[in-house]
Amino acid sequence: MMSLLWQTNRPQDVWHCISKISDEIWSQAIVKTLPSLGISGLDSENMLEMILGEGQFGADRYHLSFTKQVYYHVKPFFPQPLAWLLRRWYSNPQRRNFSLGWPAESRYMQFLQDTMRLVSLLSGINPVEYVNFWPKGQHSCLVLTHDVETAEGQKFIPVVADLEEKLGFRSSFNLIPERYSIDRGLVADLKNRGFEIGIHGLKHDGKLYLSQKTFHDRCVRINEYLQLHDAVGFRSPLTHRQPEWMQSLAIEYDSSFFDTDPFEPMPGGTMSLLPFFIGQFVELPYTLMQDYTLVSFLHETTPHIWLEKAHLIEQYQGMVLLNSHPDYLQHPPGMAVYTQFLTEMKQINKIYHDLPRVVARWWRYRAQIDENTDPGTYSIGQFFKD
Repeated sequence: MMSLLWQTNRPQDVWHCISKISDEIWSQAIVKTLPSLGISGLDSENMLEMILGEGQFGADRYHLSFTKQVYYHVKPFFPQPLAWLLRRWYSNPQRRNFSLGWPAESRYMQFLQDTMRLVSLLSGINPVEYVNFWPKGQHSCLVLTHDVETAEGQKFIPVVADLEEKLGFRSSFNLIPERYSIDRGLVADLKNRGFEIGIHGLKHDGKLYLSQKTFHDRCVRINEYLQLHDAVGFRSPLTHRQPEWMQSLAIEYDSSFFDTDPFEPMPGGTMSLLPFFIGQFVELPYTLMQDYTLVSFLHETTPHIWLEKAHLIEQYQGMVLLNSHPDYLQHPPGMAVYTQFLTEMKQINKIYHDLPRVVARWWRYRAQIDENTDPGTYSIGQFFKD
């Protein structure tokens, strides 16, 4: 059942308290706090599937409409400007009818904090001690990822990597194995410099999820490329997604989901600013709008929207995860915005930055911490109810 994919993400699992608190108290707090989310049909039994599983968007949330299926069949024959125009056309109605806040949606994170506050009140424990969300007591997390959609984008990777390395950052580059010839020398150089390689689907033709058979046939080859490139991370092209089918991927983490985004072909959002588990893998949702949305759709010339949301995420001790594209960064407006963003983020203190594979492994490790775990490997956070 799909609902089982999210079962290890209960609020008590997210907080992972050191202070001993009964499940009964957690249940009472959850039931009393749920109405604040304002989601129709939500209850304590379906909460995780409705929120993290995007159930609030309906039973067909992971299915492409007939119109969009036709679009992906004929898209290869369109000139790029026309393809962009058509995407803008179908994105605008989605944005107008979108039920989540955008570009920021904080209700779920506020729900987690309100639930913890009530748990503290009901249990009489103040403060409540929990395993800190990030190593060494850092207040939030920054993860940088890139989807490389064309051969020209691949050629621009060294410029992006040089910029990040100069400013003290590292990122992952998600490559498409059967759309262009992957430069093995470039891959080796990136790994030697401390960057990460991930896999971005198979062909980026919009057809990966047209049927379960198509997905599983392509998944066999995707898993071969994951092994070939020693990659443990995946992002679906166009953020198409089907979490049950994706359990066949041989990955440690995925980054095909997002907290809120009305512009994607499958709009929706998990409302989460933290990693979470989807069955056998860790999900690292992107939490900042993608670069082409910021620059090409909204025509922004500064990263102020990214930075404002990063500040909000920090207040919730969340994960700032950006997905940008060397294909768009090679154009001066996109590169200027990205450069300014990194420069500003470098000035933030108490932020944990690492590769997505390391962050995913930390999140899995954090979930397994118990009284026998070496206390030198994690830190304790304190939540005060007042």
